[in-house]
Amino acid sequence: MQLSRRGILAAALVAGAAGVAAPALAAKMKPAGAKGAEAKGASFLLRGVTLETGYRREGGEVIGTETAKASVLVRGGKIAAILPADAPAPMGVAVRDAKGMLLLPSFRDMHIHLDKTFYGGPWVPPRKRTEGIRGQIKLEQTLLPQLLPTLEERAGKLVDLLQSNGTTFARSQCNVDPVVGTKHVELLKHALDSRADGFGHEIVAFPQHGFVSADLIPTMRAAMAAGATHVGGIDPTALDGGMEKSVDAMMQVALDMDKGVDIHLHEPGASGIAAIRRIADTVEREPELRGKVTLSHAFSMMSLPAPEMEDLAARLAALDMSVASTLPFGTRMMPIPILLDKGVKVYTGTDSVEDHWSVFGSGDVLEKAKLACQLYGWSDEYTISQSLKIATGGPTPLDAAGKQVWPKAGDAADMVLVPAACSAEAVARQSPRKAVFHAGNLVSGALDAA
Repeated sequence: MQLSRRGILAAALVAGAAGVAAPALAAKMKPAGAKGAEAKGASFLLRGVTLETGYRREGGEVIGTETAKASVLVRGGKIAAILPADAPAPMGVAVRDAKGMLLLPSFRDMHIHLDKTFYGGPWVPPRKRTEGIRGQIKLEQTLLPQLLPTLEERAGKLVDLLQSNGTTFARSQCNVDPVVGTKHVELLKHALDSRADGFGHEIVAFPQHGFVSADLIPTMRAAMAAGATHVGGIDPTALDGGMEKSVDAMMQVALDMDKGVDIHLHEPGASGIAAIRRIADTVEREPELRGKVTLSHAFSMMSLPAPEMEDLAARLAALDMSVASTLPFGTRMMPIPILLDKGVKVYTGTDSVEDHWSVFGSGDVLEKAKLACQLYGWSDEYTISQSLKIATGGPTPLDAAGKQVWPKAGDAADMVLVPAACSAEAVARQSPRKAVFHAGNLVSGALDAA
């Protein structure tokens, strides 16, 4: 069976580049460079931020978003307190001027391939696809060894791009295959560990060329020992030659090594649904896997009638299984509204960002929130506002009832300043990200001293 992501995955718009470095406590607060941030655990008062406080309603309809000015005290990588807008700074604490910009939770890219990118390097002419995914895998067998010496540099530049777009956490798929073995995992982990003050991460050991069919079980175990946080998988029936054997091997490695699971499921129709149900059966038998299993892409869900999809979504929610979708569009669409309605955690990611799979990636998950609004008819203030969870991986300033739930004292100081009146405007107008923080460290943009 041949599969082609070109017919399913859509291109995103190209986004901007990352900010430039400068000392952290000068007149302007600026990121300290590509691999770092300002002093770890730095304290500062962010004055003059706009926070969402509730929805404005007329009858039962949300007709706007209420906001208020405040100051946010950051200490030790966390939000220490939410203070009045004119609150004095504690002794010895620097004050930075947010200039009335809206404060949002920073974004999370939950499906990206940081190890396989041309981004930051010279243009590589894209080649015509042949033989679908199998043809791309053949190409990788010669391409990846050529790219290996520059993997860390290219991954770092891609992280810079993500940070400039407001993303401070990524779950990266990372090739484990007969050609590169565990080298990608080792190099990517080193690159990301060196940036830990400014960027959080998880690594999925991804058996792109097959799990069981490529005899990769020992290599996958070695990848877990090398620092991967999740066991990956690839289309069990279409590419790995046997659904039961492939799924069971993936789940067993995760159980044996106390890791999460994140499987690429491109294959459509009955075989994809059968794989999802077998994975769910294992989670049901092994409760330690609850909350640790993600289905990436899961295109087979597009073929299910609504009643069957509702039943499946309810089961996934009960087992605390999540879905990572790149929000493809075409003649069929992913049933994201059903998944969300049933309580399934839905993540998004930017997947390929300028590589041999696609040269159109932007590295901007806020675009994915806007795309979700366009695909699913989320066109009013309330639904556009709540779509922000697509970009943040869950957190929104206001919950579904309109209660302010972020930011709160004790939250990680992972946040983004945007020139927007509310979340809905930030999503609809794709507001520029003027300052991006991870654990209180400014990693992109600049702020004036107050």
